[in-house]
Amino acid sequence: MYIDGVFSGGGIKGFALIGAYQAIEQKGYTFKRIAGTSAGSIISAFIIAGYTADEILKMMEEVDLKEFLDERKSFLPFSLTKWMSLYWKLGLYKGVKLEEWLLTKLREKGISTFADIPNGSLRVIASDLTNGRMIVLPDDLPKYGIHPASFSVARAVRMSCSLPYFFEPVRLASSTGTNIIVDGGVLSNFPIWLFYQNKKSIKKRPVLGIKLSYNEQERPKRKINNAIEMFSALFDTMKDAHDERHISSRHEKDIIFIPVEHIVSTEMEITAEKKLALIELGRSRTNDFLKSWTL
Repeated sequence: MYIDGVFSGGGIKGFALIGAYQAIEQKGYTFKRIAGTSAGSIISAFIIAGYTADEILKMMEEVDLKEFLDERKSFLPFSLTKWMSLYWKLGLYKGVKLEEWLLTKLREKGISTFADIPNGSLRVIASDLTNGRMIVLPDDLPKYGIHPASFSVARAVRMSCSLPYFFEPVRLASSTGTNIIVDGGVLSNFPIWLFYQNKKSIKKRPVLGIKLSYNEQERPKRKINNAIEMFSALFDTMKDAHDERHISSRHEKDIIFIPVEHIVSTEMEITAEKKLALIELGRSRTNDFLKSWTL
């Protein structure tokens, strides 16, 4: 049966999305359209490219995540280089290795640009800091003078994954200058609203969301005892506030909540045991949900 889907962001926590996809696939559901942010944009792109859940799992088992930590080479001391990269390049790591890996894996399925996938089948979220707005890719590319059909899917996903200060922003050229683009999770980490926002986005088939967090009733209260904890709470509140307004009781019955707050999003040296635990958590939560999901 065909359904539409939404995959939330979450960095390394995204391993739980693989387990969720395994359960969804085993239940006999096939995604027709998908929206995703950050880690959710990666699995969304792979699904639309035609990868099965087991193929995605195999890819993630084979890749060394530390390879994506592509620091800039310098003759300066290591610690100073990091601070210089953060100050001048706006990120500790370039993000090029991630894009190259995405490009290779998508090309193995014959996917390079948005012209290679069905129109409207994939939409990912990024944040334009230069103009202070959210971007839906590929829909909003004409605003930058770019034809969507010519734009790289791997580049769009990298834009959605460019976690501020961790990866360098993507610089998107347009007729009005260069635009600084970062992780879509800054403005919308769970873009379920894309399927409900207007008549053009009318619900054509069941929509299933997979969100890497507690639901509102289960979410523990944040403890804020110092400036660092306050900054974290500020960022999380800004990230989640927009999406929470769109998760009404009517939509919540179609959302699988997978609580993964115990994992740090940027834990690139995550152990094999933690990976397996995340995958199993996603799989088990999804299996439990699908037992009673009514279309």
